Parts: sequence; structure tokens; C-alpha cells
Amino acid sequence: MTISNSRRKFIKLAGMVSVGFSGLHHFVNNAGIPSHQRVSGGYGPLVDDPKGVLNLPKGFSYKIISKAKQVMDDGLRLPGLPDGMATFLGPGNETVVIRNHEISPDTTKLGPYGKKNKLVKKLRKEDLYDFGRGEMPCLGGTTTFIFNEDKQKIEKQFLSLAGTIRNCAGGPTPWNSWISCEEDVRVAGDVLERDHGYPFEVPVTLGPGPVKPEPLKAMGRFNHEAVAVDPKTSIVYQTEDRGDGLIYRYIPHEKGQLSKGGVLQALAIKDQKSVDTRNWDGLDGEKFPIGQKMPVSWIDLEDIQSPKDDLRYRGFDAGAARFARGEGIWFGTNECYFACTNGGYISQGQVFRYIPSEDEGTAREIDNPGHLELFAEPNDTNVVRNCDNLTVAPWGDIILCEDNTSPSIVGLTPKGKFYQFAKNVGYETEFAGATFSPSGKTLFVNIQGAGLTLAITGPWDSVAS
Repeated sequence: MTISNSRRKFIKLAGMVSVGFSGLHHFVNNAGIPSHQRVSGGYGPLVDDPKGVLNLPKGFSYKIISKAKQVMDDGLRLPGLPDGMATFLGPGNETVVIRNHEISPDTTKLGPYGKKNKLVKKLRKEDLYDFGRGEMPCLGGTTTFIFNEDKQKIEKQFLSLAGTIRNCAGGPTPWNSWISCEEDVRVAGDVLERDHGYPFEVPVTLGPGPVKPEPLKAMGRFNHEAVAVDPKTSIVYQTEDRGDGLIYRYIPHEKGQLSKGGVLQALAIKDQKSVDTRNWDGLDGEKFPIGQKMPVSWIDLEDIQSPKDDLRYRGFDAGAARFARGEGIWFGTNECYFACTNGGYISQGQVFRYIPSEDEGTAREIDNPGHLELFAEPNDTNVVRNCDNLTVAPWGDIILCEDNTSPSIVGLTPKGKFYQFAKNVGYETEFAGATFSPSGKTLFVNIQGAGLTLAITGPWDSVAS
């Protein structure tokens, strides 16, 4: 089957994800089943990379397409610590990729402005969300690159959001933009001019120049990680990277217009107050069930600018469920998946699925609620360790990036089996930002601490079931 045929079958295959995942817990959380019976063949064993960077299955290859500190087309330096990404089809069928950079304001050597931030003069003060009173301009944000998929090379790259802090992950929107999230809740003070902890919308553009940085304050101020937008409703689901974080949803007043205000809510298990889903060893109470669809309710939140960074505490006290470091989140077909990096009995990760109600976001959902299911909690480091960023592949598999010093990219099939797809053997730093090109031919991923963005190609249609 060719790649083009795979793409034509995408909707059919993706629609099978719900059915396939219904049996996931049988494979991944039964201590009596040996690990090898819970692992798919995937694409086969990994082949040692002679360059000592990335081990991949036979038939696959990678190319390092960008490195931190390169001079970009706008004259600025490519920032370090690349993180979450998404791809878009440009107006001329270009492959456009928007990429986060998780940089703090005091790490000048990783920022886009060179030594002592001398290159910041190339921008206007209003181009940066937080100019840091001229003493410490904030260095996080996003870069956009235009990728020639036939030549497997970047043709143009430039800064597209400036002056934010620790842009970790985010998510694409159905209207061709990227929501970039700050994983930092610092407030204005002696140096910083603005409060932080917000999402920012970055539209797809083909030319240099950062967008006007406008925080989406109605989506709440907290330690944002990632978002997933339901294409049917424009409702935005948000994760919080805290060991005691919440799962949020934002219902915009107008579809596709996030900046025009909306309602922020936190997920709760219906008729159960303040449920702890983390399943950690030593926690009191019953463990959160695996493979069981739990009806949910949503709690309206107040004081969402949260100057004391206590939104998660107040939400939990009001009845919201608690999660262990909500990280990557991505919409599949009528459902979204999210990872909790430190969830589970041995704190090595969980994967959840949320199935929205047909009446999601309306008064009718009281009688017809959405459902939350804990799909995967392997509690086995041979299966997965600290799952972080994730995406849904064109054929329905979940692709997980591990966050540890010897990470893998792990696949999770519609039948509920894990497989190892790639192994970072060159750098003791996490994978981040896995995302497929619109054609499905290329998987982009970052090796974060090394400041590398890679493009991976190969026989995607050969995955074992």
C-alpha cells in the first residue's frame, strides 16, 4: 500500500481507534501478562545508527534539518530548546511547521538575539510580549519554517512569536493556527513587565516577522502545557504540567474566535468529588479504574487570572479531578488523548482518552455527559517511561515522546499494543514535538537539549498490527 493510499484510508482507520483502544487495559495493566505479549512488532527491531544519533527500524532514515544558533532568514539566531510543533498546509501547498522554544529569560545563549541580546534591536519593542524593561527581554516564543518535502530541507525559517517564557507545547487549530503555551507563571515585577502563564495564537504565515503577541487570558493563567481543539465545537481542552494539575476546557463565545472570550472549566468525575487519578503508590483511597468509561461533569472556575497560582487547588477543592503532570494532548476522531507523564503506580506515565458528549458544552450534557477513560498505565519501564508530547498518526496510532535522559519514541496501536519506534542514542535529553506533515510522509521531531529538529521518513504503511 502506498503512502497516498494510506492517506486515503486515514478516516476509516482513525475511526477504528475507539474500537481498538477499548481493549487496551487488557494488554497494558495486567501484571500477570509478560511484557512481550503486550508489545507489538511495530516496524521491527531498531538498527544501530552509524552516526550515533538516532536508532530507527530498517527502511527508515532521518535528517537533521535545523540546529540551534543557525542564522535564520530574519537575521536572528534559531533559538534552542525546541519543543511542541504542528504542521500546516500553506496557501501554495507548502509544508509549514510552527515550533515552540521552551526558553527562560535568563538563558541568553539559547535565545534568538545572540550574545548579550544584541540582535533584539532588529525588532520593535511591541513585537515582544515582554521586553523585560530592556534589561531582560523574554526569550521564549515560536519559530516558523517552510519545508520542502521533496528535497527534505528547510527553505525558510523565522521568528513568529516573541517575548514569552518557556513555550512548551500547545496545539493546532482547525482554522490554521497554532496555540503556543507558556509553562511558566511568573508575574510582573522589577524586571518583567507582564504576567505570564498564558496561551498565544500564532497564525500560519510565510514571511518573516513575529505576530502581535496577544495573550488569550480567558483561557486561564496557569502552568500551561498543551491544548487540543475539537473541530466540531471549537472547544479547547488544556493540560497543566503540575504533579497535582487539572484538565481544563475553554468554551469560546464564538467558534474559531478564542480571543473574544469564553468560559473556563475543570473536568470532574460525575457524582464523585475531587477524584485523584494519579494511582501513585501510597495514595489513600481507591485506584482510578483502567479501561472504564467514567461520565464527567465540568466545573466553572472563578478568578482565572489566579495571581497566587492556586487555580488547580481551588478547582480540586470544588470537586475537579487531579492528574499527574498533564502533558501532550491531541484530537483523534471524535475523541482526544492526553498523557500524564508521572501518573501510575510507579510514576512512569498514563494515557487517557476523553470522548466528548454529542451535547458537549451545552446544557443538555448534564443528561448526556462526555466520558473519561484511563487507557494505558503500563507500570513497566520496558514498555514506556514518562510519556510526554504525543500526536495521532494518520493511520490511528498514538505516537508518544518520552521525557527522560535516554528516551524513545513509542507507538501505541489501535489494538492497544506498544512498540518502540526510535531511540535517542546521541544525546541525554528528551524528544519533543512529534508531528506528521500534511502528506503523512514525514515525521518531524525535536531532540530538545541538543537544539535539533529532525525529519524522519520511511515505510509508514508497514507497521504491524
